[in-house]
Amino acid sequence: MPTIYKRSQDRGKRRAPWYIGYTDHAGRRRTAKGFSDKAETERLAARLEDEARMIREGLSVPVSQSDRKAPLDHHLEAFEKHLRNRDVSQKQVYEVTTKIRRVLTGCGFSRVADLKAHEVESYLESLRSEGLSKQTSNHYLRALKQFCRWLKRAKRIDENPLADIPMLNVQTDRRHDRRPLLIEEFTLLVAAAESGPPIEGISGADRAMMYILSAWTGYRKGEIGSLTRRSFDLSSDPPTVTVQAVYSKRKRTDSQVLHPDVVTWLTEWLARTEREPTELLFPVSGKVPGGIERKTSKMMRGDLAAARVAWLKEAKTDDERAKREKSDFLRYKDGQGRYADFHANRHTFITNLGRAGVNPKTAQTLARHSDIRLTMNVYSHTDLVEKTEAVRRLPGLWECSGSARESQDGTNGQQTSPAATPSTKTAEPDDSAEVVIPSVVDATCHEDSADVTSAPHRTRTCNLRFRRPMLYPIELEVRNALFRT
Repeated sequence: MPTIYKRSQDRGKRRAPWYIGYTDHAGRRRTAKGFSDKAETERLAARLEDEARMIREGLSVPVSQSDRKAPLDHHLEAFEKHLRNRDVSQKQVYEVTTKIRRVLTGCGFSRVADLKAHEVESYLESLRSEGLSKQTSNHYLRALKQFCRWLKRAKRIDENPLADIPMLNVQTDRRHDRRPLLIEEFTLLVAAAESGPPIEGISGADRAMMYILSAWTGYRKGEIGSLTRRSFDLSSDPPTVTVQAVYSKRKRTDSQVLHPDVVTWLTEWLARTEREPTELLFPVSGKVPGGIERKTSKMMRGDLAAARVAWLKEAKTDDERAKREKSDFLRYKDGQGRYADFHANRHTFITNLGRAGVNPKTAQTLARHSDIRLTMNVYSHTDLVEKTEAVRRLPGLWECSGSARESQDGTNGQQTSPAATPSTKTAEPDDSAEVVIPSVVDATCHEDSADVTSAPHRTRTCNLRFRRPMLYPIELEVRNALFRT
């Protein structure tokens, strides 16, 4: 059993730490420093004793003393090598390890025993106070958690100290939201690109083809940048385009079905393009051998601006032009702070799938997302027109009132014959549509509620728009007078 004690020189000191004496898995007596709080020290002692028991019983593997004492840089180098062995891209390895090193240095951690959740949270909070977004803060935390999970799997640490730190809600701090383009906007964008000058070394016709492929396949910049003539199979049924696994974000070979109009456009464009079968068609990504990292957002911004200028010139009157100038149509950044950059074409693709009534599971598959929540909540957008149309599909107010009246009569839409007895069947419902006029309802409802002898404890309101029985003072007096007589 572990023992809890204070050193003789610390007795009487309120903030002095407690110490733990326990037996390790090898049967040797060990001493560990605890906390100034006795209850916390007792919990730590119980955990140390339990870990030693699990190791003795073969349920766990002990962490070597060399790993406990090794500097964190030594573990981080091993983690970096592990990522490279898993065929993670050079850029991804650099980004993850850079984030980890920044937090470890900022918190002053030097060994695995120094890793503390509250210190990591405090440091990330200080970065956010300096302007770091919540989403970027989550990226830092995600990299650290990945590192700690590897430490635990590699038996370099007993427990993951960061496992219980939650991610932040990025919806409350959006910095670069994207918006899908309307089909009218996209048509004008392609026309402006085709007739426009080269941007970032890419001709206007090539940019137009890039935009079309991105908005009708959902391919990302790096995936578009990896395409060659061999990537397309236009003679198959259906025609497809394929991205190799090494260039796909999820590291899988991704084939996408092509729309017939895209096939027609692509066939004409390829006929005008003189490139070898293995030559890159759109060299815009530095991740692809032979490609050059180019700013596709600059391309979209320039082509959208040109399309908007042409659209404004088409206004026939001054009032129409003033109205157009106030709108967000063809703006790179709209009034809500959402951007129409190159990746927004992927949002356009997934949003259009939803507008076409595509099953959510099919949309998730076409978007190549592992989680349908990402497809539905991030990449699917609903505009005001769609919301308005959805609300207008709701039943009208007087239609609801008519249904409520039928249900209160207890006939469920059936009318009873005047000479009917309790054993008599009700007549068939009238199939003719009847329009309920408010004035008629108000005028006749007193007759409907005149007979109160069958329900002495309640009176139906005279206005059917109310959903529950109500008693007005004058009605209460009339009812009491009837019962007194």
